[in-house]
Amino acid sequence: MKLSVCINAPTGEMSRTDAMKLAKKLGYSAVEFWEGNQDFDLEAFKSTLSETGLTLACMGFATGLVDPATRDQFLDHVKISLPKAKALGAKCMIATTGDELKGVPREQQHQSIVEGLKEAAKIVAGSGITIVLEPLNVLVNHAGYYLYSSTEAFEIIRKVNSPDVKILFDIYHQQISEGQLIHNIVSNIDLIGHFHIAGNPGRNEPYLGEINYSEVFKAIDKAGYKGYAGLEYWPVGDMEESLKKCLALYE
Repeated sequence: MKLSVCINAPTGEMSRTDAMKLAKKLGYSAVEFWEGNQDFDLEAFKSTLSETGLTLACMGFATGLVDPATRDQFLDHVKISLPKAKALGAKCMIATTGDELKGVPREQQHQSIVEGLKEAAKIVAGSGITIVLEPLNVLVNHAGYYLYSSTEAFEIIRKVNSPDVKILFDIYHQQISEGQLIHNIVSNIDLIGHFHIAGNPGRNEPYLGEINYSEVFKAIDKAGYKGYAGLEYWPVGDMEESLKKCLALYE
């Protein structure tokens, strides 16, 4: 496993280019960001990645899978984001389901997610870029969001049945939603395309709070995962010192 700095989170007050340069200076090999389907300076990103030698581990791109009526919009965002991701050498793109539709059976929304991701898989096939679907917690941060259970998330990915669609397993969110982190990760490691990391409670430094990241990291490595884990936290201490300590935590 390799660590990536989410440049929207611990370095959120900095410009994107300055945040990338800082990540490189501190010893990181990869970064990621959220706004892949929005307007941003693609050439500046590309230039800074080239200058620093950093890898773009992941970028966000689209939401809105629960409702078939919004599927075309979701797929349009896939088409808009994919050439950007390819130009930047991104490894994966983040998808979210959107909020649960009131009055609509969950089974219908579940099936809509599966069908939407099957269509998205056709678009990204052969690109070398993986779509990663992210469950989020509804107890603290994302009330109303549809997909909070990793069990259902992995069921969706199995139904989509594409090597180009996997799960973004956010360890912070899943600790809140269900716990059983190591068991749920190791049992489904082949279906995980990316991780996110933060401490709980508070979504602060990973080395603060109740999650024993040293043991979680060991289990992930032992299971054979070779991808990235993004540091998506908001520091309560000095930002640079916390990023240095995160890198040391994994080493």
